[in-house]
Amino acid sequence: MDNSSRMGTKNKAGLWIKEIHKETVALSFKIEKTLFSERSQFQQVDVVQTAGHGAMLLNDGIVQLSERDEFVYHEMIAHVPLFVHPSPKQVLVIGGGDGGTVREVLKHRSIERVVMVEIDEIVVQACRRHLPSVSCALDDPRLELRIENGVKFVNDTGERFDVVIVDSSDPIGPAESLFNQPFYERVAAILAADGIMITQAESPFYDHDIQYPMLMNQRPFFKKLHLYLFTNITYPGGFWSFGYASKGICPLKDFDPARVEKAGVATRYYNIGIHRAAFMLPTFVKENLAGVIDPVI
Repeated sequence: MDNSSRMGTKNKAGLWIKEIHKETVALSFKIEKTLFSERSQFQQVDVVQTAGHGAMLLNDGIVQLSERDEFVYHEMIAHVPLFVHPSPKQVLVIGGGDGGTVREVLKHRSIERVVMVEIDEIVVQACRRHLPSVSCALDDPRLELRIENGVKFVNDTGERFDVVIVDSSDPIGPAESLFNQPFYERVAAILAADGIMITQAESPFYDHDIQYPMLMNQRPFFKKLHLYLFTNITYPGGFWSFGYASKGICPLKDFDPARVEKAGVATRYYNIGIHRAAFMLPTFVKENLAGVIDPVI
């Protein structure tokens, strides 16, 4: 994806950052101050305090999250698969160095162990210091945090997982290999028989050129393949998606709303109605992905 940004644009309204997405659309946010700025081995990592969205994490100038709306992304990436899988105990998170996905996963009492594999330790350090509401579960005893390449971990591990969550950034730089067919083949191999994989799937409006090949790369290895949607005010277009892939479990037919009610998991966005509605795709999305994804039941 051709993304660039302009950090620190000054005008009469103060200091702003601008993220330019594919040279067709831009998002701007007013900055109050810079909290963290460091170049890691892999990317430039910044945390800024914004006027309207709280602290914001950017990797290579691309917005990863803001305190104002991060709960939407993290609740949807975690609770959808965990409330569909019949008994999730072992979870693998690839990426997600900010800790938000782990925070939501560990709200489920059935979870015995989470392995989080993040390639960039600087991201973890920045979020521990400046985004504590997001990274607050990184010291949970059920979490095993590994700073290493997620592709290598998947290739080398002999473990099996109930759910694998690929909490990746855009398919550029260190995340590029997380969108390729060999990676998905290996993820399918380490999933248990009733396993589920969730992947960050970009914008339905702007990124069909990424969505389609990504899902086609998953198609040979999973019986069920779906897309589900959510809104996020700090991503281009405010309309984003996740890929759902499983070895047979349907995200709607095998979804039991009573489990959500019984679990008593505190959420601000996810609920029973949102779970169902997220899989009801607009016509243009179904047409764009015809022949790749499965119809929901």
